[in-house]
Amino acid sequence: MTVSMNTIPSDLRVPLFYAEMDNSAANTAQTSAPSLLIGHANTGASIATNQLVFMPTADYAIRVAGAGSQLARMVEVYRKTDPFGELWVVAVPEPTGTSATFTLTVTGSALAAGMVSLYIGNRRIQAAVSASDAVAAIATSIASAVTADGRTPFTAAAAAGVVTLTARHKGTWANDIPVTLNYYGFGGGETLPSGVNIAIASGVSGTGSPVLTGTISALGDEAFDYIGHPFNDTASINTISLEMNDTSGRWSWLRQIYGHVYTAKIALVSDLITVGDMFNDPHLTIAGYEKTVQSCADELAASRTARAAVFLRIDPARPTQTGELVGMLPPPNGKRFIKTEQQSLLTHGIATAYTEGGVLRIQRDITTYKKNAYGVADNSYLDSETLHTSAYVLRRLKTVITSKYGRHKLANDGTRFGPGQAIVTPAVIKGELLSTYRQMEREGIVENYDLFKAHLIVERDANEPSRINVLYPPDYVNQLRVFALLNQFRLQYAEESA
Repeated sequence: MTVSMNTIPSDLRVPLFYAEMDNSAANTAQTSAPSLLIGHANTGASIATNQLVFMPTADYAIRVAGAGSQLARMVEVYRKTDPFGELWVVAVPEPTGTSATFTLTVTGSALAAGMVSLYIGNRRIQAAVSASDAVAAIATSIASAVTADGRTPFTAAAAAGVVTLTARHKGTWANDIPVTLNYYGFGGGETLPSGVNIAIASGVSGTGSPVLTGTISALGDEAFDYIGHPFNDTASINTISLEMNDTSGRWSWLRQIYGHVYTAKIALVSDLITVGDMFNDPHLTIAGYEKTVQSCADELAASRTARAAVFLRIDPARPTQTGELVGMLPPPNGKRFIKTEQQSLLTHGIATAYTEGGVLRIQRDITTYKKNAYGVADNSYLDSETLHTSAYVLRRLKTVITSKYGRHKLANDGTRFGPGQAIVTPAVIKGELLSTYRQMEREGIVENYDLFKAHLIVERDANEPSRINVLYPPDYVNQLRVFALLNQFRLQYAEESA
């Protein structure tokens, strides 16, 4: 008998018909790992810290992490873009430190009734003001409105005409929460009541950054393709980068889990450039936003993670540029990064966004990788799409090889074994790789099949007879980034000479 069976023994004597199932040639599935968000839950929330928790809806996040908590807000934003995809979260214990505060100092009495439109991030809180209300009454109305809403990153209290907003969680993350009045201005029907003035100022700076070692341990070897988190301090980023590294981390030969990390930073251009120059990680995207952006950094990170997940699950090679960050409020006109500033940020490893029609959109999702180990400029991992494409290709190959040849014997090319034998040779493996490459070329993942075929090497190891070594040289399809046109116009074409 030459056909290799998996379970039916060769010495059967009991008649008659026996059949076994073999799905090795039927598997066409492509693994797409879920998303992960990391953030704080409210004190006393039911969700356990440093444990993976499946998060089906924004309402469930509010129930287990607490309204207004970092995790609840991030999940809510994520689900606005990706309502269908699989999402997990880890609640991170708060650090030792202080909670950031902001103050709103009210002056002047109301000469007419009106409304105070307070924006905390992209969330509008409206407080009613009656004619002749004094500063204490106005401040109390504002604090009561924030408390009644209950879904901002702050708690609020009023005293002697001053509203104090206190971040729900300790740490530096809250220092850049945008707090402003009347975002849409007069044209949007937002003005302070006549006679009332309100001054917004930073109070106590938040201090402390979380210890993420327990969070990393909680992940184990579970795969997550899109990881969003709000902790942009150096120690936190380095901790997560260590988990992603190519030597022993998620991108190593041993673990093969892959994934990409997205976070956000609100700062001046010069400060963002400094941050970008501090890191050189191909698995990390830090998106930089203007100081005047009217969205919280943690929510921006969640929104960008969701946008990448939705786009790249469909096609890992298509660029994420122009993707809408749903519900995120951009900076006002005249206070947005100009192209020269965006060019500087992209040169220093900071991903960028832009505003079109009042909508905040992804401009380019680059990574922080800029130089090789010798300090020489290296653009091989410039764009995050390259990493997602790599993960797709490697998983595709793993699926093919493990499904079809998981229990095969290995022989040299030219071995005269019978048909149906579970034997594979280097030539068979090479043919399988070429066939898979052709399929991915039709799907628009790779290109240049003939050159790939010429450079592909599949050989049996000279010292270990049970091992196949492969040099796999794919040519990834690139993204259209720049369209350059020279408009060489004429005022009149001269008549052609005879």
